[in-house]
Amino acid sequence: MKAVQIQRTGGPEVLQVVDLPVPTPGPGEILVRQEAVGLNYIDTYHRSGLYPVQLPLVLGGEGAGVVEAAGEGVTRFRPGDRVGYAGGFGAYAEYRVVAEGRAVRLPDDVSARTAAAVLLKGMTAEFLLRRCAPVAAGDAVLVHAAAGGVGSILVQWAHALGATVIGSVGSSAKAAQAQADGCAYVILHKVEDVAARVREITGGAGVRVVYDGVGKATFEASLASLGRRGVLVAFGNASGPVPPVDALALMRAGSVYFTRPTLFDYIATTEELDASAAAVFDVVRSGAVKVRIGAERPLVEAEAAHRALEASETSGSTLLIP
Repeated sequence: MKAVQIQRTGGPEVLQVVDLPVPTPGPGEILVRQEAVGLNYIDTYHRSGLYPVQLPLVLGGEGAGVVEAAGEGVTRFRPGDRVGYAGGFGAYAEYRVVAEGRAVRLPDDVSARTAAAVLLKGMTAEFLLRRCAPVAAGDAVLVHAAAGGVGSILVQWAHALGATVIGSVGSSAKAAQAQADGCAYVILHKVEDVAARVREITGGAGVRVVYDGVGKATFEASLASLGRRGVLVAFGNASGPVPPVDALALMRAGSVYFTRPTLFDYIATTEELDASAAAVFDVVRSGAVKVRIGAERPLVEAEAAHRALEASETSGSTLLIP
């Protein structure tokens, strides 16, 4: 099978197309013939070495397809079932072995492409909005990278929950998308002072939650945008990791809270995984969240896809097609 592997960490140039044997599912595992693979920013962290990994490695943690074979003792799925998954490694390939407890069944009205585009990003939005820093109607929230893969879903879902969503984006084209997704206000962070604009929009009160997937470049603005006892949720490092945080800075900002969560602590059990995925599929099925596939590329063009993602040239989700 074709796969995209790294032998060393570094820039997009370390991604290599290789031929590997089709894996065999072991006890409790299923073999998935992949129809679509989701590209996520966390893939660049593994590729670059920001998040340490064992090498050589086939990158990627999100995909969807059809169960080709089942290992001994598998009861959750059988060959022919349509499944999706989010987590682990090995997605950048034509076939992938997945533990049966880490895959979810796809509803009949959810395509493999939709699942690969939304599952990891959608479950990220789900835990952020519903469990990490729950949003209620009337809350004001700030979403950085509001036109990105996770950002677009966060904006739509928060809007559906009745929140007043302020989006921060880097271009007028992305501002138009963020507004269409449900942002009541959009800030062009390259030309506007984000925190000052947030204070202006909120009458000086600040927002209750900031959802920040950018990291180092936005941390100070995020902190300065919070209202009293607000919550700064830093869930990504697109610009680099947040530096060490001075606890007194949280006090001075209004007794605010700071957390750096990861999705995988919120879908640690099969029950949590199923519940999160079901919530994502429900909100997509309702029409409240529209899955935007910004680009589809052949799997062998993973290097170009990584370059576009890191250059902020993408919007919505990017798929790699085996």
